[in-house]
Amino acid sequence: MSIVFAILLFSLLIFVHELGHFLTAKLFGVQVNEFSMFMGPAIARWQRGETQYSIRCIPIGGYCAMEGEDEDTDNPRSFQKAAWWKRLIILAAGSVMNFLAGVLIVAVVLGNQPGFVTTELATVEPWSMVGGENGLQPGDKILRFNGERISVYEDFTLATMMLPDGNYDVVVSRNGEKVFIEAVPMIRQEADDGRGGKAMLYGISFKAEGTTAASVPGRILPTAFNYVKTVIVSLRMLLTGQAGIQDMTGPVGIVQIMSESAEAADSAGGALLNMLYFGGFIAINLAVMNLLPIPALDGGRILGLVLVTGIESATKKKIDPKYEGYIHGIGMILLLILMAVILLKDIFTIFKG
Repeated sequence: MSIVFAILLFSLLIFVHELGHFLTAKLFGVQVNEFSMFMGPAIARWQRGETQYSIRCIPIGGYCAMEGEDEDTDNPRSFQKAAWWKRLIILAAGSVMNFLAGVLIVAVVLGNQPGFVTTELATVEPWSMVGGENGLQPGDKILRFNGERISVYEDFTLATMMLPDGNYDVVVSRNGEKVFIEAVPMIRQEADDGRGGKAMLYGISFKAEGTTAASVPGRILPTAFNYVKTVIVSLRMLLTGQAGIQDMTGPVGIVQIMSESAEAADSAGGALLNMLYFGGFIAINLAVMNLLPIPALDGGRILGLVLVTGIESATKKKIDPKYEGYIHGIGMILLLILMAVILLKDIFTIFKG
């Protein structure tokens, strides 16, 4: 059941993305020829007005096919005939819908967690190098670390995750005042990890609080933006060679991870929360990834739209949309090849495990 739920949740997030394109296209009067949930051969289809609706057999993806999306037509309600700003909103709407879905899921997860870790220091161990008269002190609330804004505890863990030992500037709130602490020596030392083992730690711990109705609203958006920063850090690692294809995963791998996280829970409610946690992250991941300026993705189409609009305004000449369509077509082929490689890698990993 966890696998079925993970597949449905992942498919729903894709559907929400395409729904964003569909609703804004309809809002701006752009003709939508087909709105499909899933991919592959159709198992059900029906016509309502000018739009054909379909449900297809492969429970991944979906699409919103607009008139004149990649070619010029005489239809006055084609995508290419719409004002440039309307087209930009239509293209961005999918990612906006994914982000909003992610925020909603985050709100549900945070509201059902028994407690959370704050950004306030609970203890500073005597052996820790970060403490002392001019260092961090219990009760300090970390506001910035190494120039990064710290809104939730996860921001701190992300900021220090790949950080080498060294001296870093920290801004804290201490007794109601903002205090700048220069060159704090963040040096990991081997210590008891609290679970009967040893780990390389800084020698600090953070205060935990129980979840209340008042504590949830202020954590929803900071947590969502922490997911955004996590995606950006992951992309940076890919571009710098710190991560590779072996560290990437696709729909099959995502479903497997969500299923494993559900099975690790000690109750049905815990399993659902674990999967929703990943679902919220995936929703925001889709929002960010689709806005990357890569051909075939929404970000690539937005970049193409801005460039074409600028060139046409400067030259007073119309550029045939088919050329941009060719670029996005090549981009789609390359993305499909990458997805196929990742799919085979995920399948191999599952059977190997």
